[in-house]
Parts: sequence; structure tokens; C-alpha cells
Amino acid sequence: MRCQPNPQQPVYNWLKNKQYCLLCDEVADTALPICTSCEADLPWLGGHCQICALPLPSTGLTCGACLKKPPSFSQVEVPWRYAFPLDSLITRFKHHAKWPMGRLLGELLSHHLQHAFDEGLARPDLLLPVPLANKRQRQRGFNQAQLLAQWLSPRLQLPLQPNWLRRTLDTPAQQQLDAATRKRNLRNAFALAPSSQLSGLHVALVDDVLTTGATAESVARLLKRAGAARVDVYCLARTPKPGD
Repeated sequence: MRCQPNPQQPVYNWLKNKQYCLLCDEVADTALPICTSCEADLPWLGGHCQICALPLPSTGLTCGACLKKPPSFSQVEVPWRYAFPLDSLITRFKHHAKWPMGRLLGELLSHHLQHAFDEGLARPDLLLPVPLANKRQRQRGFNQAQLLAQWLSPRLQLPLQPNWLRRTLDTPAQQQLDAATRKRNLRNAFALAPSSQLSGLHVALVDDVLTTGATAESVARLLKRAGAARVDVYCLARTPKPGD
């Protein structure tokens, strides 16, 4: 039995003349399966830290954490806050294998990134999905970050290297851990394949949600030590600071 979706065979008929919104089930008025009203109601990020994308009251600011200790990655590019109904869509994609939800979010993310490139965001040399440990990927049946990267790669015309980055430790799930525990949890959790060639490259990591940034920091530090010139992070959503 094949538990991995075949990227050459779409899990949703995107060529239908009439699309239905995956959120409200009404006929969509766009080429994607989402209507204009539901797309507008998504929790768009708004003001945020210009480095880690933490939601802030206005644009052009840098959060206190990034001022105190600049991260190893240069910039996080993300369209949404992790809030309803986006959190439900990501959960259904990630934990219930609802790939049409992920495909829709990947398409919208590609539009966001293309607009960011047009506005001056530096284009990376390649995409790297954040890997899952082998055991967790077998349990889930797929790696949501790799699927997102597979959908982004042809849309953005960027090469994808799905096997350069590996997760060597099956650490506990990060969702319920605080920032300090997440950092300890990820020590030596990632490694690079012998075939990877990062010297002088601008690399973009692809993941679903950025919470504390511990995973992005751990991977970016590894990539910079291996010679990467710049590391950016592309993801679907950024969580707000606890209590906000």
C-alpha cells in the first residue's frame, strides 16, 4: 500500500470548471477552491517582526528577542497568523491527511511568496523542507513540509532538495513545550546528507507553522555552519506570543 501521495497525481481535481470553496462549500469565484470572502477572512498576518514574523502592532519593527539575540536565519516569510480557521485547515491537513486543504494552502502561499519576490524579497537558490523523523513519518504517512515544498517548487520555479536535510533524532512532539525545552529537545536532532552542497547558497526552509522558532534556528545554524550564505524560512502560519 502506498501511504505517500504521488505528487504527479493531484489529490483534488484542480482543473474542474466549477470549484467549490473548501471552507463554506459555496461555488468559488476564483480558480482555487476557496471563495473571495473566505480568503479575505483568513487571519492575515499584518504587522510583524521583520526578522522572525512575530505578530506586532505595526510593520517595520523588530521584536525584542531578535534584537537581543539575532537568529541564524535572515527572514521568515509567512502570510497568516496561526488562528481560526487557518489552524483548523492546517490540523486537518497535517494530522488527518486532508491533502486538498494542504494543497490549497500551498497554492496561496506560492502567491504570497511570488508577490514578496516582486516586492524585493531575495529569491533563494533552492528549497529545503524541514524533515520528520523516520518513525513519525511512517506513523503519519507523509511529511507535510515536504508536500508543501513539492507544491511550491514548480510554482516558484525553484529547485527542491528533499534529501539534503535529515532528522536523526525522534524527539518528543514540540507543540506543548516551552521555548527553552524546545531548544534542548532539538540539540543534534538534524544532520546533512553527505551529498549536500551548500557552500555560498541562499536556502529557504519550508515548514507548516513557526512557533518559537527553535526548529528553524537549529536547522539554520546547521546550514550556516555547512557554508550556506543565507537561510530564510517559508511557512504557512506564525503563532503569536503567548498571552497575545
